[in-house]
Amino acid sequence: MEVTIHLRTNQADLKLEYWHTHRYRRQVHRIGPEESNQDELLFRITTGPSSFNFRFNGLEGDPGFERFYGDYLGREVWCLPDRPDVYSVKPASIKGHANEFYSHIKHLVPEGLFLAETDISYLREGIPPQPGKKQSLEKSMLGANLLKDGSILFGLFHPKAAQVYLVGNFNDWQCPAHSQPDPEKFIALDLYQGYYDYPNLWLLRLPADQVREKTEYLFYVIGGVPLDGNRHPERYLHDPMTRCYRGDYFHNPCLVIDPTRYHWKETNWQTPDLSKLIIYEMNVYGFTEGDPDIPAAEQGKFAGVTRRIKNGYFKDLGINTLGLMPTSEAPSLQGPTALGYDPCGFASIERDFGTPDEFRELVDTAHEHGIAVLQDLVFNHTSNTFNPLWDAISADGPGGFYFSGGTPWGNRVATEREEVQDYLIDVTKLLLKEYRVDGFRFDATHSSWMDHAFLRRLQYEIRDRGFKPDCILIAENLPNEPDLNLKGWNGFAQWNDPFHDKIKALLREGVYQDWVDDSPQHLGDVFYFSRNFYALHTNNAINYSESHDENSLPYEVATDGPALQTGPAKERKARLGLMATLAALGQPMIYMGQEFNIDRPRNQVQFTWPEDLSRHQYYQWAKGLVNLRRRYPGLRMTGAELSENGKFQFIIGPWLEQGKSRSVIGWRVNPKSGDPWEQMVVLFNFEPYDISLGIDFGSPGKWVKLADIDQVNDIPPFGSNTVREPATIETSGYFDNFTLPSSSGFIYKWERENSYQ
Repeated sequence: MEVTIHLRTNQADLKLEYWHTHRYRRQVHRIGPEESNQDELLFRITTGPSSFNFRFNGLEGDPGFERFYGDYLGREVWCLPDRPDVYSVKPASIKGHANEFYSHIKHLVPEGLFLAETDISYLREGIPPQPGKKQSLEKSMLGANLLKDGSILFGLFHPKAAQVYLVGNFNDWQCPAHSQPDPEKFIALDLYQGYYDYPNLWLLRLPADQVREKTEYLFYVIGGVPLDGNRHPERYLHDPMTRCYRGDYFHNPCLVIDPTRYHWKETNWQTPDLSKLIIYEMNVYGFTEGDPDIPAAEQGKFAGVTRRIKNGYFKDLGINTLGLMPTSEAPSLQGPTALGYDPCGFASIERDFGTPDEFRELVDTAHEHGIAVLQDLVFNHTSNTFNPLWDAISADGPGGFYFSGGTPWGNRVATEREEVQDYLIDVTKLLLKEYRVDGFRFDATHSSWMDHAFLRRLQYEIRDRGFKPDCILIAENLPNEPDLNLKGWNGFAQWNDPFHDKIKALLREGVYQDWVDDSPQHLGDVFYFSRNFYALHTNNAINYSESHDENSLPYEVATDGPALQTGPAKERKARLGLMATLAALGQPMIYMGQEFNIDRPRNQVQFTWPEDLSRHQYYQWAKGLVNLRRRYPGLRMTGAELSENGKFQFIIGPWLEQGKSRSVIGWRVNPKSGDPWEQMVVLFNFEPYDISLGIDFGSPGKWVKLADIDQVNDIPPFGSNTVREPATIETSGYFDNFTLPSSSGFIYKWERENSYQ
């Protein structure tokens, strides 16, 4: 058997060494080239075995790769000096630099379209980069991008492919793998220098006259991918940057969409400051599925959520931020326990929820009603059933280039790899520009599952470089780690694990998750934005007592014994938990249905809506609390040293004399020092019995009770409360023998007599 090996190089004095891999004793044969031209050497090997290993001795740019030949590659193969791959086809020649390509089409890029651009190689020396250091790549141009003249710009990152073809309904899906190949219809992408000035970007502009009304496409890659069923290193590849899949994504292709055709109504929206957020976590399907108040065609859809926004539900409740659970495409079917944390397309929108433009309408409508929108992004792993990135690029380890190791949920995305970071940062930029979301919550970001240098670089690229300076960035980093705080005020907000776990333990009057008990230890810490655990600033803490991953409060408290399984007991504990969530320093998050005390286990997204919320006592109480948080600066204070600055002071606590090591906590706030009108006092008793103790209210005068566990009544114009109410406390500053009933909470505000007629 004779095998011809082509090597692309202009070195003439090379030797090829080869040996048979199946022989116990390795006997190395050494041959020189039989032919040479300006940029290629040709070697011929006559050998009996069907496979052998070989290397080039003295090849510049080759670290000593040992290459492998198998007869499934054919009798003629090609090699490149800078990679170990052996190709069955002649690798494409470099057409030029991607920057040159971009210079010819940049005038055709629509204003509302995001063209992939991230190249973090300039950050290798750290963040910030050295002065004057710029990225070498202007635009990577990945994905399918509809240009002004009707043509489509296609881009694919693949550093190992020999040839890449575009296939679709515009060329009868023709490529070398077609059952009846027609080479005249083949559409080959050209290879350009891209990241690190290395040839790894494949680009093509499809003329407008070939574009269909619904253009469907895939890539076909030869080389640089694992062997297929016929032992050929070839495969069809879904576009990692696709904005949409068509039909059944297990079998059907990507779909080109125009992200600029939606007409935005709200054009002056400003993302709110993190300190003002009151987050409502929701699952798009579960929020309206089966709800008779929503038309059947809109239930479980973006349209159903949009309708509730228009109907004023969130305005009434006082919510100003929607935290949407994953909206990226996922292969799992929507249902009562489908959460969406198995993405198969980071930049694509879940079609079960609606179209990309229907998602834009949701965001647009939310902004019109003063509501920010956050997307939940799962960058730590992908779906294990349909995974377009799996083996998309050959590399050591299962899954190839985009993966590294595993997680409790299956695979692990290689977020430590710079090119993967470029890709994921571009996904966030696309969502920010084309869907105008306000920020993101990142799933499972602990350093065991995700590279934190990636998250810091993402923050730098999006905020510090001005792509969206006010972008909200939240990490589910459990257990919490301080490195994501950055300087505190500019760091990631993190789901506050110590707060959640301690509150659950206190409410259930026992141990939570086998490690947090209901002792008074750390009670002050969790209410002071967990500064002694991980945080540097209130911006670093998202306080929550329910989420999609947790049992609801009434469900959880009932798991510790019959004493807390009655309806009244569960409701009182749930009220205490919600009140604590809304009052603690940091930003509060509630989970859909928590506002009317849904009793459910974790990972259950569907629920039954109450028939009449106007008569629902729990809902009316909950919305009163939420709106107190929105109205009063004392309930949403922000900073790193509030206690040191005299704006916050604990007045009762288990470590203080009157606390006597009991689970009681209380504080006094004055967000505007010296202004008594802003003074408030917050008190909690987590013990299952009444406690009487002295309370240092600070300023003399009359203190109006705005809220307790049973009711909320604000002062005018939002309520009817006045200093004349029987619950008002008149004190010289210190109130002796104040009784905190079991499982209770209070919010007081300083007022003056005869404020209202």
